[in-house]
Amino acid sequence: MTTLIKNGRVIDPASKTDEVRDILVENGIIKSVEKNIDAAADHVIDAEGYMVMPGLIDLHVHFREPGFEHKETIRTGARAAARGGFTTVCCMPNTKPVIDSVDMIKMVIDKAKEVTDINVLPIAAITAGQDGEYITDFEKLKENGAIAVSEDGKSVMNARVARQAMRLAAQVGIPVFAHCEDKNLVARGVMNAGEKAKELGFYGIMNAVEDVIVARDILLAKNTGAQLHLCHCSTQDSVRMVKLAKEEGLNVTAEVAPHHFTLTEDDIHSDDANFKMNPPLRSRADVETLKGGLKDDVMDVIATDHAPHHKTEKERSFTEAPFGITGLETSVSLTMTELVKTGILTPMQMAEKMSYNPAKIIGIDKGTLLPGKTADITIIDPEAEYVINSDRFASMGKNTPFNGRKVYGQVRYTIVNGRVVYSNKNGSECIIDKDVPKV
Repeated sequence: MTTLIKNGRVIDPASKTDEVRDILVENGIIKSVEKNIDAAADHVIDAEGYMVMPGLIDLHVHFREPGFEHKETIRTGARAAARGGFTTVCCMPNTKPVIDSVDMIKMVIDKAKEVTDINVLPIAAITAGQDGEYITDFEKLKENGAIAVSEDGKSVMNARVARQAMRLAAQVGIPVFAHCEDKNLVARGVMNAGEKAKELGFYGIMNAVEDVIVARDILLAKNTGAQLHLCHCSTQDSVRMVKLAKEEGLNVTAEVAPHHFTLTEDDIHSDDANFKMNPPLRSRADVETLKGGLKDDVMDVIATDHAPHHKTEKERSFTEAPFGITGLETSVSLTMTELVKTGILTPMQMAEKMSYNPAKIIGIDKGTLLPGKTADITIIDPEAEYVINSDRFASMGKNTPFNGRKVYGQVRYTIVNGRVVYSNKNGSECIIDKDVPKV
């Protein structure tokens, strides 16, 4: 099987390529990336006017299976990933039961192989049951496919346990993905602590809720030599502390979610739980600092924190509804609209933060369009303008604050291992599921 991608703007951080070239794919491998390739192919994609990037990688998704299949399944989450241009996603462990054992890691991997061609990589819990007490077996978890450890959904509040976990992670060579939230400071908070919370009558979540754990975990990483990745950063001081950590040469990286660089607390006008996420939407000053951190390459990654919920759960009041929004199917367009179109990021930086850097952080041989590498490719129309419609989402979760928002940048093709798993050309949209053998 050969595929020839013609006349696309190839953007590859690994080779610093940003020019119009063709890409020839043979049997799932990139054969050549050159100008004017003249070769017979089973499938030709005309990518003129499109950006051709290494397959997008999301370090932070919640696919909910097992235990919460009414919110999302691995199959539906993978379909959403394909529609959003993602060829690889990393699943957080806060399922039921928690992904804290070799058996659970194998379950996720086996289920993903059964239902999708998307690369679904599991992240294991730091502690058994995410109870914050007994550290899991990092070595065996890594040997069986875990690409990181995390307590996402909460922090390891006991500093002694957190330090011991980082020490063990450094020995094993597995990244620690930190959800930074001091649960004692959160109390009953549901949105950012500020004038807007007072206006709406909601308890607030201070920036310090995030900042004190960011500071603690950076210092623990310094103490232990652990590779630390900070999830969904949302505050000015998080950016400043990441910058200081990097200046000191610490192995610290950080991600920003599209909703945190797009919306502020002032966008919440009513008791609408589609605007409820954790960390919450912050102030305009926080948003501008996050954008600056992305522009200056202080913040390494754009990750979605894709957190689908059932419609009835998000129809509750702000105080009662769960935290989280869907993100896989809006990430490209929000990044294009808010960061690339405005000149904050170059297309090359977008490819770095959504593919190349994530691949380096988790140590996988992806995030590049170099010849000889696996043909995971995302093709984006940067000029396509459309209105986000959550009814069209492939995800089971329709919970988004962006419904009805006009955006630029639409995924045209998602290619995994040389196989087109999503296409959207000339108004015809298609998600191609993995063939399921008939019994």
